[in-house]
Amino acid sequence: MRTIEVIPYDDGWPARFREIAGEVAGILADEIVAVHHIGSTAVPGLAAKPIIDLLVEVRDIARVDGYNPAIEAHGYLPKGEHGIPGRRFFIKGSEEDRLAHVHIFAQGDPAIGRHLAFRDYLLRHPAEAAAYGRLKVELARKHPHDIEAYMDGKRELVERVEAEALVWRVEEKGAGR
Repeated sequence: MRTIEVIPYDDGWPARFREIAGEVAGILADEIVAVHHIGSTAVPGLAAKPIIDLLVEVRDIARVDGYNPAIEAHGYLPKGEHGIPGRRFFIKGSEEDRLAHVHIFAQGDPAIGRHLAFRDYLLRHPAEAAAYGRLKVELARKHPHDIEAYMDGKRELVERVEAEALVWRVEEKGAGR
């Protein structure tokens, strides 16, 4: 049974991201356009599940499936689209003991902008990040073995912050920042 654990920010997460990003880049090589650290572990000071989230942009999402044997050989579990059309999702570790989530999208997929806007918004709005962290800690305490209840509990805040982040990103770009 998977236990949901939300812990204080760990200063080692950026190094762990770089390590995993290098491993994924070595496997996917010429397919990769960019690799981004996303999710709560990408926001200093934010409480998070200790699972590194990577967003990988590739030239052709259809070619990613051909790399599954090489990815599996490095300890990743391929999960296909895993509920999000156009994505390829991999778990580093096991279902119960996850070390990383790798989200792969084709360059230009709108999901990329949403993920990056959400991360960047939390980086620039520490009060919003702190509120999000408090909510996650409380939800993990209430639902330590129910990922669906944990995710449902976050949904309203995540959707609100994502909407604000997308508007903020447009305003930031318009202001030349």
